Amino acid sequence: MSTIRYSSEVSFQNFKHLEVQVDPEQKAVWLYLNSQPRSCFTVTLLEELKKFQSILKHNDGKLSYDGQLVDIEFSVFTSRHPVFSFGGDLELFVNCIENNDREALRDYARLCIDGLYANHIGRGLGLTTISLIHGNALGGGFECALSGHVLIAERSAEMGFPEVLFNLFPGMGAFNLLTKRVSPAIAEKMMTCGRLYSADELHNMGIVDHLVEDGAGKAAVDSFIRANQKRRATMSVLKKVHQLVYPVDYQQLLDIADIWVESAFAIQEKDLRTMSRLVRGQHKFAEQEAELRLSRLNAR
Repeated sequence: MSTIRYSSEVSFQNFKHLEVQVDPEQKAVWLYLNSQPRSCFTVTLLEELKKFQSILKHNDGKLSYDGQLVDIEFSVFTSRHPVFSFGGDLELFVNCIENNDREALRDYARLCIDGLYANHIGRGLGLTTISLIHGNALGGGFECALSGHVLIAERSAEMGFPEVLFNLFPGMGAFNLLTKRVSPAIAEKMMTCGRLYSADELHNMGIVDHLVEDGAGKAAVDSFIRANQKRRATMSVLKKVHQLVYPVDYQQLLDIADIWVESAFAIQEKDLRTMSRLVRGQHKFAEQEAELRLSRLNAR
């Protein structure tokens, strides 16, 4: 057992784009998205999420903390960046399309589906999964947020699907997950209008479960966990019932992702230019973020 503890600790320390923190009092694991240089779902981040899932399953839902194994009951997704996530790795998309590499893009899509589905089914261990959103959650970032059982958003957060701007659609679970919270007509409108929705709007629509003031997200998650630890058995049963009544089928997610891959290779040159322009904007944002962090450090 000590070998398992040691190997998992070392693995998490070696992660580059995913930060894993265990809170033994909460019986929770916090997953901080920290891809570099841009806040998007890189292949590295997705592979680390898959490895995290493998370690958690191998340890039967336990993770190490200070030399002991902790039973995990809650899993929280959030981000170290000022934005939650810009979504899929557009730079990778452009490279795959320009090089006609369908298999690479299909492999990427499968990694996305694996990560999203594991989170949505409580990591196959009955966990309650929580999404804590600040800043923007775009495209795949919004899909990630929707995959949690509970979505908590800070008031200034905005979410949406900008894929229509470059003639694509959000193909990693958006429709499946949105239609668990809103009607198919509303889900389709959200996927095709290209606009960002405020956290207030999404809360009024029933998509955001808990709306909190900026900076109060962590405290809101802590409060939710404390309140629900006392009724965990009831919550666990209700999640199972919900899955039976409103199931999300893994194979269906893969089939939709395949449609997304084929649609990606049908877009025009002008759409590729739009994607490349967005990538440049994300790089510029990341550079400004790094400069701001450095100036704050120098000011101390």
